[in-house]
Amino acid sequence: MTTPYNCPSCKTNRTRFHIIEQVAQAVKLNPETGAIVEKYEANELQPFHLPYQGPSLKIQCGACGLIENESMFSRRAQA
Repeated sequence: MTTPYNCPSCKTNRTRFHIIEQVAQAVKLNPETGAIVEKYEANELQPFHLPYQGPSLKIQCGACGLIENESMFSRRAQA
């Protein structure tokens, strides 16, 4: 995260951003109530429960509110 950013939506913001750290938690829910029945560690997932493969960071523009992957903001700054 040492690259410059530029918002791909408003195209003017280069300084004000929110860095959102994503922490995935694997759980099994009760289908009727939505309550958590069981929590899983990353190395003990059951069959048919895929591990999280999304980005660990999301960026939000502090001017217009757009939330995207970090690569979208850094690519716009390089263009």
